[in-house]
Amino acid sequence: MNHFIEVCLDTENQVWLMLHSGSRNIGNMLAQCHISTAKELAKMAGNKLADPDLAYFVAGTPEFQAYWRDLQWAQDYARFNRNVMMARFKHIIEKHLAGGKATKPLLEVNCHHNYAEKEVHFGEEVYVTRKGAVRAQQEDYGIIPGSMGAISYIVKGKGHAHSFCSCSHGAGRLLSRNKAKNVYTLDDLIEQTKGVECRKDTGVLDEIPGAYKPIDQVMENQSDLVEIVATLKQVVCVKG
Repeated sequence: MNHFIEVCLDTENQVWLMLHSGSRNIGNMLAQCHISTAKELAKMAGNKLADPDLAYFVAGTPEFQAYWRDLQWAQDYARFNRNVMMARFKHIIEKHLAGGKATKPLLEVNCHHNYAEKEVHFGEEVYVTRKGAVRAQQEDYGIIPGSMGAISYIVKGKGHAHSFCSCSHGAGRLLSRNKAKNVYTLDDLIEQTKGVECRKDTGVLDEIPGAYKPIDQVMENQSDLVEIVATLKQVVCVKG
């Protein structure tokens, strides 16, 4: 349950509206259909795979084309979904904080994560899958969120070729969801989200900041991939 909407402040006290969402499970459902087809094809072809989940499609086949079409549709849907959510979010903020007056954002960033794209790298056209990552080509803007109680970053890509022009999409988990629930208590969650208006119940215990790697260390480790444009701290966080 790491999808969220946040109101944040940067180091200059400017207000940022940030959300994290994707295709809302329809992409996953489409993927499961195609994975099932790939497994059946592997079985029919007598392919000896180390694990059934390593089943694949061959580029150029009808099955691959169907998969790629659905994948692109899901990604387009995810982007449109974020645009709709952000428009509604912005309208609510304007209504309650700006007296209904329309505001104009200084910067808008909408980037995919957990997706695949056809790109050219090292002079060759390849399919790139970014899992827990976003594209960071030169001048690309990206979002690297922390957790419910940690800072987040707006970044600009440096176009690092050996990372396939990619950077991380967040801190990444230190503990699995189940481990986090066993290690931390509700009191820990309340303490670690101090100063943030958010859910403070056992239903979001697996999202406790302590379950994630330190975001500042993660950023330091990828300083060759991106430059930091803005450092954000959330004041309101809605998980769902």
